[in-house]
Amino acid sequence: MAKPALFTPIHVGKLELKNRIIIAPMCQYSAVDGCMNDWHLIHLGHLALSGAALLTIEATAVVPEGRITYGDVGLYDDATQAAMRRTLDAVRHVSDMPIAIQLSHAGRKASTEVPWKPSQQFAPGTEHGWQTEAPSAVAFADGQVLPHALDRAGLNRIRNAFVSAARRAHDVGIDVIQLHVGHGYLLHQFISPLSNRREDEYGGSLENRMRFPLDVFQAVREAFPPHKPITVRISATDWVDGGWSIEETVEFARVMQKHGCDAIHVTSGGLHPAQQIPVGPNYQVPLARAVKHAVEIPVIAVGLITGYEQAEAIVGTGDADMIALARTILYDPRWPWHAAAELGARVRAPSPYLRSQPRRFKDLFESE
Repeated sequence: MAKPALFTPIHVGKLELKNRIIIAPMCQYSAVDGCMNDWHLIHLGHLALSGAALLTIEATAVVPEGRITYGDVGLYDDATQAAMRRTLDAVRHVSDMPIAIQLSHAGRKASTEVPWKPSQQFAPGTEHGWQTEAPSAVAFADGQVLPHALDRAGLNRIRNAFVSAARRAHDVGIDVIQLHVGHGYLLHQFISPLSNRREDEYGGSLENRMRFPLDVFQAVREAFPPHKPITVRISATDWVDGGWSIEETVEFARVMQKHGCDAIHVTSGGLHPAQQIPVGPNYQVPLARAVKHAVEIPVIAVGLITGYEQAEAIVGTGDADMIALARTILYDPRWPWHAAAELGARVRAPSPYLRSQPRRFKDLFESE
């Protein structure tokens, strides 16, 4: 019997992953002054026992003002780095799963309330508020804070912050960096004509709108060890007329591949409140398929992937090389175990848990 596609190894750059299941970055909004704490240790620790191939740390701000909320994780000073090191050192005591980090800047969508409280954006100078920045002085929604348009010095400052965060990530032993060019945050704001109204070399044409994310990518690539992969997560469409499109995403993916990107994670939306998203199972898979047909590097699909056969079909038919799980694996932190059992594969599990193996799946587990 052939091994299920979902459980075959794959290389991302020089890193070999044991299967095709990725744990996507999921914001916890539970940090204090950008610092991870015991919640992150428990959250990441139990996901590191899931049997997936790669664990991705949530959107991590490269400057304090780049946090989505006051509860976001950061990696921008010695305190945030020390807190992350403590968390990761503990996780590595129980798992050797490779760990990635998503580096991000929220841009005009920063300075907001945590999502389980009433939605609002805090004004600069308030307890949880600060001045936001963006490619152009265009707010995300009516009534929200008008961001400052970044000047050349501001662009340099933020690019350098990504570089500094990349170096700190290496120092704490991160295996992979993912740059966030999606969900309406700063690098996405540069590529979309709905948020980028600049008239300089960073605005207007597709080439110009891609320039700053490419600048950041190249600077991070130079700062991060060459044997460690760098990937990009991109919103493939704004789901708004006149916004960023899948055709532009395909061109962006080709450019990123040319400059050394090791994989593309395909998501969508988040840039504009008028978005109309046809949410349903596999709703983003056609976007991943379009990118997959255009590049030779691995492509990751994400979004309402919940079923084992569903995931196997996405990888087995070549729509994407890997799948990423977010809410699905929060609901079922042992999803990869159950997928392996259903599909007739084997998955790694910690030795203290081996006795949980059901008798009918006697060859399910591999000891770590």
